Amino acid sequence: MLNPSFPSSAYFHVPFCQHRCGYCDFTLVAQKDHLIEAYLDAMAKQMSELGEGIELKTLFLGGGTPTHLSIEQLSHLFESIFSHFRLAADYEFSIEANPLNLTSEKIEFLKQSGVNRVSLGVQSFDSEILTFLERDHQPDQIFEIVKSLQSRISNTSLDLIFAVPGQSLAGWKQTLQNAVQLNIPHISTYGLTIEKGTSFWSREKAGLFDLPQDDLAGDMYEYALEFLDQAGLQHYEISNFARPGYECRHNEVYWTGYPYFGFGPGAASYLDGIRRQNHRSVITWLKRVQAGESPIVDQEELEPEARAREAIIFGLRRRAGINRREFQERYGFDLHQLAETAIRTNLEAGLLEETDTHLKLTSAGCLLADSIVVDFL
Repeated sequence: MLNPSFPSSAYFHVPFCQHRCGYCDFTLVAQKDHLIEAYLDAMAKQMSELGEGIELKTLFLGGGTPTHLSIEQLSHLFESIFSHFRLAADYEFSIEANPLNLTSEKIEFLKQSGVNRVSLGVQSFDSEILTFLERDHQPDQIFEIVKSLQSRISNTSLDLIFAVPGQSLAGWKQTLQNAVQLNIPHISTYGLTIEKGTSFWSREKAGLFDLPQDDLAGDMYEYALEFLDQAGLQHYEISNFARPGYECRHNEVYWTGYPYFGFGPGAASYLDGIRRQNHRSVITWLKRVQAGESPIVDQEELEPEARAREAIIFGLRRRAGINRREFQERYGFDLHQLAETAIRTNLEAGLLEETDTHLKLTSAGCLLADSIVVDFL
């Protein structure tokens, strides 16, 4: 069981990549490897105020591309982490990875270091789509890399992107089929979104490409729901599918509102009821930590009602939905009294469904989740 008062999860942001893909608006720097040693020192310094032996049930390294770091650099980072944290007996230690970073030596190092879950940024099994997305691997390489990875770390997740310009429904079906043939226990599917400030944003505004129509994107999502369910991968969160027992436990911490530590540029934490966000600029974060200053750029302590409404938004992402009794016991609000109009409107529209115990999105509601949750703010 997770402790609602003290975190047993930690996220570490590793902001380095070989190349910033055109659709990416994450906190990262590309081809700035000369900053890695300063980053490692700053991470150690940011953790220096912690005690020792803090037990973690989940540990997650995201990016950026954590596996862009060399074995020696990762070893330095792990040494800093485990100077303060220890893994619980039944732990989940995840790391995000780029396929071409996963040499046999690095996979073995990760396994020996305790990593037991790898999230692999595959994105597609279509060479033309991979080229458009500016990925550095090709489909034939994925099979070999996944086979090598799963021989040592079986809990492997694949990230896949749909609704890409030039992508057909048939092409998306083939990507899903290839992923399932690898016997992957977890798959995440994300519709391509164009974020302001990315190179894709500028290219789209210049008319260099068009996103697929909403109907086609919806067909792709609905096909994934049906196909992956038939393949034994249960839809447990809007974008995530897993075989029983392989759900991402770290992400469940976020979705269920439990506390967590966050380290590194752009990382968020939720401690003592306060949400804190580190500065997104890698350079600014480095300078602040090196100077002994706080890297936090924003923090907020939510009022009880705002906290309850936030819990609705995260809770509806989970396909299990929100247990009404548990919600009231934890947040002190009756779900219907808090959001009667939003619930009734979306029930009538067929976007929500209600059982004796739970409120949850329908399959149609999953397609429109971002607009539905606005009703609950």
